[in-house]
Amino acid sequence: MKSINGLRFVFIIIILTFCSTLYVVAQHNTEKFVVVLDAGHGGHDPGNVGNGFKEKDIALKIVLMVGKQLEKNPNIKVVYTRQKDVFVDLFVRGKIANKASADLFVSVHCNSHRSNAHGTETFVLGTNRNQTNFEVAKKENSVIFMEDNYEKNYAGFDPNSPESVMSILLSQEEYLDQSILLASLIEKNFSGNLKRKSRGVKQAGFIVLHQTVMPSVLVETGFLTYKSEGTYLNSKKGQQDMSQAIVTAILEYKNSIDANIDYYGGNNSITNTVDKEISSDIVYKVQIAASSNAIDTKPYNFKGLDNITMLKEEKLYKYFYGQTSSYEDAKALVEQANRSGYPSSFVVPFKDGKKITLDEALKTSTN
Repeated sequence: MKSINGLRFVFIIIILTFCSTLYVVAQHNTEKFVVVLDAGHGGHDPGNVGNGFKEKDIALKIVLMVGKQLEKNPNIKVVYTRQKDVFVDLFVRGKIANKASADLFVSVHCNSHRSNAHGTETFVLGTNRNQTNFEVAKKENSVIFMEDNYEKNYAGFDPNSPESVMSILLSQEEYLDQSILLASLIEKNFSGNLKRKSRGVKQAGFIVLHQTVMPSVLVETGFLTYKSEGTYLNSKKGQQDMSQAIVTAILEYKNSIDANIDYYGGNNSITNTVDKEISSDIVYKVQIAASSNAIDTKPYNFKGLDNITMLKEEKLYKYFYGQTSSYEDAKALVEQANRSGYPSSFVVPFKDGKKITLDEALKTSTN
């Protein structure tokens, strides 16, 4: 009898283990792309109220419209920092995104100015010392003075001090390139699809972006202080237009990232991949980091990875690991970079020393 009970016990353990394995596999296979949407201001903080329009209300309506559209995609999970008119501390917004292990953080705002300035602009966290950008960030960062215990929560950060702002900027540079990609797509949709005036992609020290550990952008949808623009943003049509442009950009970004880092399909050997002779005119490299500062390409600066190369594009230094003429080998290099501590790495193809799109590279390879 004891023997039968023992066998039953072992059988139950086997079944539970099998089911647990299936659950883990199912979780991996159903893992979703997580987008955190952040409506600026809220509650007792109205944001800017140019021409009587309330930034907090417009930002929330746009965010809810964006979320509603994204939630239709079964591969996307949407998380909100607020879904109603409440005040949320800036550091809490970042915590929400980090706890959700988000793939993207998108914060929506409306701009203001004393002049007739108008148009959209999308910000990423960066070390640009432009005084105008600093003033925009200062206005948004000043929200912390409305929070309890802000001195403790932000470790002495002063929104009015350029030096204080500069001190927070280096923490997010691992995600800077991807943040710029998303910001560029958003501005492209504003100017292209909506024919809005785009003031471009800019860098500034927004504390809400500093709190996150994923690609993050802050979207200034327009100036409420410019009467016609404020009227447009306060209208249902304007909010629908802006939200759709942001949704399109997020989906374009996701498709781009999916194409570049889809390396889970096979167990490719990485032996000798880095030093392999390059015989094709198409060369694949793996981008692992981007920085506004030049870094010595030694292994100790890149978590032990060697064969690091650097490319400067405008004011940004981009760092690549390895090179190969095989896309399959390149995906294996991404996997190694991921294990080494670069989860945001992705494949970048080059032809004759110039960057090209992955689609162009793969079409060339198959012709």
